[in-house]
Amino acid sequence: MQGNAGNLDATILALPALILFLGVMAAKISKWLQVPDIVVYLLAGVIIGPAVLNIANLETTSAANQFILTFGSAFILYDGGREIKLKVLNKVKITVALLATAGVFLSAAIIGAVSTVVFHIEPIYGLLIGAVIASTDPAALVPIFQKISIVDRVKQTVISESAFNDAAGAILVLSIIAIIQSGQFSLMLNLESLVQMILFGVLSGAIVGLLFSFSVSEGKYGLFTEFAPVVSILAVLISYSLAEVLGGSGYMSAFVTGLICGNKKQFKLWVPTVDFEIQKHVRETVTTIMKISIFILLGIHVDFGALQIYWKEALIIVAVLIFIARPLTVFICTKLDRRMGWQKNEILFMMWVRETGVIPAALTGVIVSEKIPHASIVSAVVFMTILLTLMFQATTTKIVATKLGLIEKSSKQSKSTTLDPLNN
Repeated sequence: MQGNAGNLDATILALPALILFLGVMAAKISKWLQVPDIVVYLLAGVIIGPAVLNIANLETTSAANQFILTFGSAFILYDGGREIKLKVLNKVKITVALLATAGVFLSAAIIGAVSTVVFHIEPIYGLLIGAVIASTDPAALVPIFQKISIVDRVKQTVISESAFNDAAGAILVLSIIAIIQSGQFSLMLNLESLVQMILFGVLSGAIVGLLFSFSVSEGKYGLFTEFAPVVSILAVLISYSLAEVLGGSGYMSAFVTGLICGNKKQFKLWVPTVDFEIQKHVRETVTTIMKISIFILLGIHVDFGALQIYWKEALIIVAVLIFIARPLTVFICTKLDRRMGWQKNEILFMMWVRETGVIPAALTGVIVSEKIPHASIVSAVVFMTILLTLMFQATTTKIVATKLGLIEKSSKQSKSTTLDPLNN
């Protein structure tokens, strides 16, 4: 009996060990090749998956797969929310709000219309494809901007947009899935559902963020200061769960919780330096583990049968996204914010920077696990979008910024408030 139990334990632990080992190796390889690590994670998943070596497989409907996708996405959004500084966000709030809301809907509509024609599918499924790839990726963008001295207001806008539009994209995708599963569409009912998801998502996230910020801060309310790292994980679990119970968006809630926790100083709250540093390292570690797991799992689950059938159509969709949908969205949203007076070079840069990553990958996993019709098409398009945007856009960010004259010539980059290492 003990021998059997030991074998079972080894089987249970073997896949996580393999995923983490591959993640570490992939990170090293990505530095050597100077390509985004997410790309190498994705390819590593493909190699160990059924399509190539077939040494790892995890059912999309399994509890482990669902936990990684749900918690991983929520925690990455939480961590992305902590990167946003309210003082700086206030300066570019109109553009960010437009890009993260109207911009997501516009991109989804354009891609949805093209997908409907290209794949010969019903409009609702075309819109689902558009919604999945409409948002950008803070997990890919933040590390890029840590290494490049981009003009501050451009950097703030791009990073803030990526954090906010992930939540908006997730809400849109889940709303479309609800429509597909219910088999009926009611404009008023779905608008009410969308408002409810946003409202209760923001409300629950703000409540949890404030409560946990008080609980780890200095002073009489800081009961769990020494447990700040654990509280970060607990805050994500509770904020997501609370929002879902209330009918809100768990992803929006997790992001807002991160936004509140990352701006504790605005509420006159501080965390002791030692506890803050420990908490920061734990957050970074958990985020890295979740990012590795999500992308390797996505690679494992790539449907190469569908990719072989639809790769040409998927290429068309990616081309439309990069060269039509994104530029048009940025142009409209920046022109509507006349107060900011965006320059041509700034607008062109924002048109180019729009990597697809973690949240679209996680949402694809949800679509596949829910057995939504045409899930294989969605998977093929998302895989192609992630691979091409990270390979060609993420790797050329510095080149484009340099050509457009957006690299700061002074050493003031270290004073940037976006990635400010000060206690938050």
